[in-house]
Amino acid sequence: MNAMPNIGGGLAVEAQGLEALKRQARQSPDAALKQAAQQFESVFMNMMLRAMREATPQDGMFDSDQTRMFTGMLDQQLAQTMSARGVGLADVMVKQLSRGMAAMPKAVETSGASVGAQQIAPPSIPAAAPKATAMPSAYSESAQQAFVQKLMPHALQASQTSGIPAHLMLGQAALESGWGRREIKMADGSNSHNLFGIKAGAGWNGKVAEVMTTEYVNGAPVKQVEKFRAYGSYAEAFQDYARMLGSNPRYAGVVQQTEAAGFSMAMQRAGYATDPQYADKLARVIGKVSALG
Repeated sequence: MNAMPNIGGGLAVEAQGLEALKRQARQSPDAALKQAAQQFESVFMNMMLRAMREATPQDGMFDSDQTRMFTGMLDQQLAQTMSARGVGLADVMVKQLSRGMAAMPKAVETSGASVGAQQIAPPSIPAAAPKATAMPSAYSESAQQAFVQKLMPHALQASQTSGIPAHLMLGQAALESGWGRREIKMADGSNSHNLFGIKAGAGWNGKVAEVMTTEYVNGAPVKQVEKFRAYGSYAEAFQDYARMLGSNPRYAGVVQQTEAAGFSMAMQRAGYATDPQYADKLARVIGKVSALG
C-alpha cells in the first residue's frame, strides 16, 4: 500500500483532522475512505504499542511523567509511520467497506422525513413519510416557475374534489420533491410520480418504490430504506394525496386550513414529518408557490 498524505497533519480523532477529512470526503469519497482506513490503522498500531509499553517494567532512574509523555508522543509518530508504510489492515478495511457501499440500495433523496407514518397512524390507514431537508433556495426561479406551471392543473383538479387549496398542496409537493429535482424513482429509473413522499402502507396495493430516505429519530437524522407509493401520473399522485388527507382522522385539523402558516403547523402536529423545522420550511415554500402562481 502506497503511503498517503496526512490530511492537514492531523488524525481524524482530532478536530482539525476531522474537518479536513470531511472536506476530502465531499471532493473525493474514495480517497477519503483510504485516508480514514489508514488513520484507523494508525490508531490501532498506537494502541498496540501502548499495550506493549504497559507490559514492560517501567521502574528505573529515567522513568518519570516527562519521559512517559515523550514516549507516548514517539509511539504515536511511530504508529503513523508504520501505517503509512502499510501493515495490511487499512487495505482490508477499504475492500470491505467498498463492497458494503456498492451493495447498498441506490440512494434517492426525497425531501420529507416523517415519523414512519405506520408508527402513528392505525395499520389500516397509510400515512405520509416525507423527509424535509434543506430549503430549495439554490434552485432558479425559472425552474420553480416551470414546476408550478406544470403541476398547477393537477393541484386545481384535486382541490375541486377535496376542498384543499391548490397552492397548499402544490407547496408541499415542491418541498417534498425539491421542486421536482429529487423525485422518487423506481428501481428501473422510471418516475414514481410520488411528489409527496407518501409511504406504501399495509393498505396499498399498487406499485412500490424502495429508496433510501432520512428519518429523524429524537431529532437526529437517520438513513434507512423505505417503501413509497408509485403512481401512473402526477394527476393520480395529487388525487391520492388529497384523498389521504380527507380520509385519515390524523389530518382532520389540516383540511380545515386555508392559509400557509396554519396548514404547515397542522401538518407538523399531525405527524406528517419528523423534521422539527418542517412547518417553517413548508410555510416558506408555500409562500414562494403563491408568489409564482
